[in-house]
Amino acid sequence: MKKMDQNPQDELKSSLLKLRSFLIPGDDENKVMYLHAIVALAGSLSAFFILEAGEMSLGVIEHTFLILIEKTCVIVVVAYIISRTSFFRGILQKNFTIKNQILMIAAFGAVSIFGTYSGLNIMGAIANVRDLAPMIAGLVGGPWIGLGVGLIGGVHRYFLGGFTAVPCALATILAGVFGGLIYVLNKGKFIGILGAVIFAALMESFHMLLNLLIAQPYSAALTIVQELSGPMILANSVGMLVFAFIISNLINEQKTKQERDQYLDELERHKYELKVAQKIQKSFLPTDIPSLENLDLAAVNLPAKDSGGDFYDFIPLSEDKMAMAIADVSDRKVPASLLMALSRTIVRGKSMENPEAAELAKYLNRLITEDGKAEVSLKMFYGILDIKNKEMNFINAGHSPPLVFKNKTRDIINLEKDKVSLGEVKNLKIEEHHLQMEKDDILVFHTDGINSVVNSEGEHYKTEYISKILKENNQLSAEELIGRLEESIFSFFGGSALEDDISLIVLKMN
Repeated sequence: MKKMDQNPQDELKSSLLKLRSFLIPGDDENKVMYLHAIVALAGSLSAFFILEAGEMSLGVIEHTFLILIEKTCVIVVVAYIISRTSFFRGILQKNFTIKNQILMIAAFGAVSIFGTYSGLNIMGAIANVRDLAPMIAGLVGGPWIGLGVGLIGGVHRYFLGGFTAVPCALATILAGVFGGLIYVLNKGKFIGILGAVIFAALMESFHMLLNLLIAQPYSAALTIVQELSGPMILANSVGMLVFAFIISNLINEQKTKQERDQYLDELERHKYELKVAQKIQKSFLPTDIPSLENLDLAAVNLPAKDSGGDFYDFIPLSEDKMAMAIADVSDRKVPASLLMALSRTIVRGKSMENPEAAELAKYLNRLITEDGKAEVSLKMFYGILDIKNKEMNFINAGHSPPLVFKNKTRDIINLEKDKVSLGEVKNLKIEEHHLQMEKDDILVFHTDGINSVVNSEGEHYKTEYISKILKENNQLSAEELIGRLEESIFSFFGGSALEDDISLIVLKMN
C-alpha cells in the first residue's frame, strides 16, 4: 500500500532533521565520519593553495606547511585504513604475536618512508612528516615495534644522504623508542589525545635540536631549523592529533564491544542459573498432595520470570495429624532457590521428630544464624494440624498472615503474625498460637509475592479480593478455589510473567 502524500512543509522538516542528525555527531561512528570530512577538506585546501602558490606569493614557511599538511592528510587516511586491520586491532588488544608485530612494523615503516618521499627538499634537507609513523607505532605497540618502525624510516633517510642525514635518521629512530618508553611507563595504556599531541610537538622540537647539535655546517643547519621547525612541528602535531583521535575511538570501540560481550555472557550465565534454580525449586515442591480423611487440600506455585524462594510442604505425621509449612526465603548473596531447598529439607527432617511448632522454628533459626555472614532471612508459617479435633498449633515468623473463612459466621479473620523472620536475630523468641476450626472452615495461605502483583493502572492486588472469592465460592472444593484464585490474580495482572513467585495453599475442613 502506498503512503499518503506528505505535506511539503513536513517533508522539508523531515529532510532537515535527517541532515542535522548526519552532520552533528551523536556517536563514535559519526565522529569518525566528521573527522574524515575535516581531513579531506584540509587536504583539498592545502592542494589548492599549493597550486595557487605562485600567484599568491606564499613564503617558504607557509608553502612548506601546506605541503606537509597535504601529505599528513594522506598519511592519516592510510593510517586509518591500517587501523582497521586485524593485526592493528590485535596489537591494541595486547595480542603481540610475531605475525602482528611484523605486519605492524612493515606497515608503519612504509608510512614512514612515504613521509620522507613526500617531503620537500630545501637546501639539502627534507621537510617531512616521517617521524609520525614511528611515534604512533611506539605509543600503540611499545618499544620494540616503535624501534622497528624507527629503524626502517631512519635507515632509509640516512641512505638518502645530505648534511642532515645523521640527525634526521637518529631522530626518526628515537621517535619510535621514546614512543615505546611512554607506552611502558604508562603501563601499556594509550596516553590520550592531548598527551600524544604534546609528545609529537616535543619530539619534533628535539629533532630540530639534533640538527643544530650534529649537522654541519652549523650556519646551514640553523637556517634549515629556522625555516622548517614551525611547519614540521605543527604538521606532525596535527597528524598526531587526528590519529590519536582515531586510536582513542578504536579503544572506546573495543571497550564497548568487550562490555557488550561481557554483558551477553553474564546474561547467558544468568539465564542458565535461572533454569537450574527453577529446576531446583520445582523439584523440591511436593508433586503429590496428601490425601487425608476429612481434609480437602490443594496447592500451587505460580513461578516468576526470575527464580524465587517460595516453598511449601505437607508432612503426614499420623493418620489424623499433618505438619505443614509455607515459606519465602529472602537472601542477598546466595540464590534463593538453593536456600529454599535447604530450608525445606531441614523442616521435613525435623518435623518427623514431631516437635512443637515453636521448637522447630527455634531450631531452624539457630541453623540460619550460626554463620553471622549468611545475611538470609526466612519468612515461614509452620503448623501442626490435628484433623480429628479440627485444631492447629502454629507459628508465623514474619510470613503473610493466612486468611480463615469461618463457615458458621461467614467471617474472614487473619491469623496472628510475629514481626521477626527466622534468621534475623540469634535468640529468637517466638510465640506458638492455637486455631480451633469447624466443618467447612477454609484456610488460604499465600506468600508475599501476591503483594507485587500490579495492574496496568498501578494498583496492587489486595487480600480483600481473596476474601471476596472465599465468601462467594465457599461451597467449592479446595482445588476449584485454587483455580478461582489463579484466575483472579492473572485477570488482575494482565501480564505474562510475575515479578515474584506466588505460592497458594487452600485447606478446607470436611
